[in-house]
Amino acid sequence: MSAGTGFVPPPYPYDRLDELKPLADRHRGGLVDLSIGTPVDPPSPAVLAALGGSDSERGYPPSIGTPDLREAAARWCEERFGVEVDAAAEVAATIGSKEFVAGLPHWLRLRTPERDTVLFPEISYPSYAMGAELAGCRAVPVPADEHWSIQLDAISDADAERALVLWVNTPGNPAGGLDDLAAAAQWGRERGVPVFSDECYAEFTWNGPPRTILSPTDPGPAGGNTEILRAHVDGVVAVHSLSKRSNLAGVRVGFYAGDPELVHYLREVRKHAGFMVPGPAQAAATAALADQVHVAEQRERYLSRLERLARIVGRFGPEPPLPRGGFYLWAAAPGGDAWAFTRTLLAEAGILVSPGEFYGPTASDYVRVAAVLTDDALVMVESRLD
Repeated sequence: MSAGTGFVPPPYPYDRLDELKPLADRHRGGLVDLSIGTPVDPPSPAVLAALGGSDSERGYPPSIGTPDLREAAARWCEERFGVEVDAAAEVAATIGSKEFVAGLPHWLRLRTPERDTVLFPEISYPSYAMGAELAGCRAVPVPADEHWSIQLDAISDADAERALVLWVNTPGNPAGGLDDLAAAAQWGRERGVPVFSDECYAEFTWNGPPRTILSPTDPGPAGGNTEILRAHVDGVVAVHSLSKRSNLAGVRVGFYAGDPELVHYLREVRKHAGFMVPGPAQAAATAALADQVHVAEQRERYLSRLERLARIVGRFGPEPPLPRGGFYLWAAAPGGDAWAFTRTLLAEAGILVSPGEFYGPTASDYVRVAAVLTDDALVMVESRLD
């Protein structure tokens, strides 16, 4: 059957790396894949126990999330960010976060059909742009500054008037930048543009405390708030995932929290569309959000791995700086050729990284290196360079 003249999905970016993987075959132990941010460390025993013992398999789970999950998310927001959100009206569950990112423009376009533009960071996770395309919207990237933070003053008045949503991402994937979330929230409120903040890497913020767009104050680089404050939710929504925080990418569960009108609208649309996090996954997420010990241990692992990987990558090009947040190195490619650098790292060290063009056309002279390898695998890669 002919595909017609409609939308033709482009190749999935990471599939383009498959033909390069044999370059690592000469290394004992084979390929070490650092191209995708797939966690490799085990979830905590308490989370696994909740996943296997919830007795929630038979019934349909609530699309908005169980009361226990929403309350656990609200308590976590208090403990990590010092902000109070209403679990009953301002929190709901997601099936991870990627489906939410990719689907949001479609749902918001139904709500505000006179607007057609999705604003997102110029160097970023590809699902922001693809979500706009899938919804028939304009995908308009917003430039970053030298610290990989979004430049709000680069948004034209014409684009702002057509904006359906502004996405911010802190810490940023892939470059590890930290945005001024208070400024982003104010920008949106002044223009009537909802601001959605992808905060999936918040637990891995290296410069200062974790931050959220829900905060009524700017925590600044030196320290966070010392008291619980009512979240400033007007016009903003924070999006979180358990995939990175708790090594639960295969369980697919997260949540969003913020403006009660936006949350209510999205809850209702998602109910009709059948978006439901499986009951066992909701139980596991509830347990994970209640436990900060395993996250502290994971932070130590990632920071150590980032430091060691930076030295490895630096053997073949400029040593990349540590990110301000997240668990990726954003490494400049010698001569500006990211694909050549990708091949070099495969052939010489057996590690597979992602060319920067996956994250935007202006990023073609960088590669992203995910610190998602076990300590044993890291020792093996280091031994290849002796």
